[in-house]
Amino acid sequence: MANIQERYGKLVVDFRYQGVRCRETTNLEDTAQNRKLLKKRLEQLEAEITLGTFEYAKYFPKSKRVAQFSEIQQRKAVLSSSTPLFKDFAHIWFDEKKIEWRSSYQEKVLIILNNYLIPALGHQCLDQIKKPDLLEFRSSLGKVNYGLKQASLKASRINQIMTPLRMILNEAAERYNFVSPYKNIKNLKESRIDVTPFTLQEVQKIIETVRDDFKPYYTVRFFTGMRTSEIDGLRWQNVNFQRREIYIKEALVNGKLGDTKTFGSDRGIQMSERVYQALLEQKKMVKNRSEFVFSMRNGNPLDYRLVNRRVWHPLLRFLGLKSRRAYQTRHTAATLWLSAGENPEWIAKQLGHSTTEMLFRVYSRYVPNITRRDGSAFELMLEKLNEMENEYD
Repeated sequence: MANIQERYGKLVVDFRYQGVRCRETTNLEDTAQNRKLLKKRLEQLEAEITLGTFEYAKYFPKSKRVAQFSEIQQRKAVLSSSTPLFKDFAHIWFDEKKIEWRSSYQEKVLIILNNYLIPALGHQCLDQIKKPDLLEFRSSLGKVNYGLKQASLKASRINQIMTPLRMILNEAAERYNFVSPYKNIKNLKESRIDVTPFTLQEVQKIIETVRDDFKPYYTVRFFTGMRTSEIDGLRWQNVNFQRREIYIKEALVNGKLGDTKTFGSDRGIQMSERVYQALLEQKKMVKNRSEFVFSMRNGNPLDYRLVNRRVWHPLLRFLGLKSRRAYQTRHTAATLWLSAGENPEWIAKQLGHSTTEMLFRVYSRYVPNITRRDGSAFELMLEKLNEMENEYD
């Protein structure tokens, strides 16, 4: 039975839990009123111990015994559970799934497992992970700060982290015959993709002003819509001057040449005349300096961080243009093609999209801002209709 003692003027509770004698000092002064309050609290504590619902951390959150009993609880849970620990099954799941993924995506999933999921849930048995645990984990991700600016994780990144968790738990639920706790947990609402394309006049100004050794580079970026990793990883062997095509088969990520973003990203890009001439100029300029089309003077592939710091952002400041990521060259290509009336399916293929759905969802609202010709096509149609009516009069 629990009892109350006094030590150095403070009340101490003395009780037994799981066969262990526990003594915890409170912040209460030794007074009759405090003893009465503490006695009621101890009666509740003993009732919870009897019912098996007692949580040590709830009563004594700063106690050293919290970790001790938490470990004991985990051991009991493992012994009573018919499912493996989350960390063990996560590795099994990854080994089975990685054959379906590109190496770049495998690395991304491993980072999520090792940095987020396993540290948070690794020591819990699969069937004992509950929905509140998942919601609490997701909420904790919103409080994570990273980078020099100590920015919080965006909703899109949190959704990316939660996706493997959902896949693991759903697969485990099917194998071990329990209800997945991920049921009815929806993705966080993501902000719109940051799309701030340049106008055709701004593109022309950028290419005319940039230093000569980067004119071909930005011409190709603006008029092919290639991703940074794709153009920086482009090798001469994947440039076909005879057919006027660029073959996207590789991407440069973290200084390593590997697979493109997705299977759909592998594609052939048609060279416009401007792109064709820019690549010829680049070939003439660099000769046989490197296997990479665009490279540093020593032949190594471009470091996009260095290029952004020394070329891209200073150029935008010089021209008085709004600062934005170099990735906006890709968005610019898409909007320029749309404004020119190119076939949306052709544009999607050039960009490496499997369908036109993303094309219309992301870019269509910017077309009027590029063309400055809102509704002009409809006006032309009405003019032709009027001309036809006049002919019949």
